[in-house]
Amino acid sequence: MPLSPVLTFWLMLLQGIIAGPTINALLAFGEELGWRGFLLKETAAAGFWKSAMFIGFIWGIWHAPLILMGHNYPGYEVPGVFMMTLWCILLSPMFTYITIKANNVIAAAILHSSINAVDMLAIMPLAGSTPLLTGVMGLAGFIVLIVFNLLIFFFGRPEELMQKEFF
Repeated sequence: MPLSPVLTFWLMLLQGIIAGPTINALLAFGEELGWRGFLLKETAAAGFWKSAMFIGFIWGIWHAPLILMGHNYPGYEVPGVFMMTLWCILLSPMFTYITIKANNVIAAAILHSSINAVDMLAIMPLAGSTPLLTGVMGLAGFIVLIVFNLLIFFFGRPEELMQKEFF
């Protein structure tokens, strides 16, 4: 007997809450050590926004082989590469901001792994939806990330943060 969609949702959310900051974080730590550890230090002189956007672009292209194999945007592999790249560009300022504020990449790794753990929850109840429009990595998620970026721009003082020495 299959589980009800509501129970499945809650079980997946619980799994994400547990796996996000623990097991998944170990995997995301390696990625974040490269992006927000090494690459952020190398590009910091360009300023917060240029650095974050460049890292996001590289990060998005880095995912292209997985996307072309059908991961994240099944059935939409080629447009999925462009969507993933744009998503990473939009997500990168938040990860960069958190890294600088926390003064380490662990915070970004936990955020990264937690998003990975629960990203499918956003499209679960939408029968017939397309991953290009719905979910965390679709157009709906892009709108949320644009709002977060505007909040960082207007209230976060990111350029000021880039002036201080971090990790």
